[in-house]
Amino acid sequence: MKPDAAPRSVPWEPHLIDSLKDPREAEGYLNAALEDDDPSVFLLALRDVAEAHGGMSKIARTCKLNRENLYRMLSKRGNPSFQSLSKLLSSLGFRLVIEGRDAA
Repeated sequence: MKPDAAPRSVPWEPHLIDSLKDPREAEGYLNAALEDDDPSVFLLALRDVAEAHGGMSKIARTCKLNRENLYRMLSKRGNPSFQSLSKLLSSLGFRLVIEGRDAA
């Protein structure tokens, strides 16, 4: 490496996916994504968590959803039904919870 050259960057995706295998990390990641005003941020975060838990094919089989529909559902333009979202979250070990704004 030249003395003035910047070091090569390290891909962050493998580290992220590895860290999301921990249920507490995944929970925090999903909750942080929910705080964004853009629902697509949550769907993309959910996609990362699904990848960390065995990939889309495995998750699709586990929650009995079509793999192509799962990819579409978790895209930036995804619009999952409540039932599909609930199945997916359940297969990942999570559930939806409603709490008052002043509870946080």
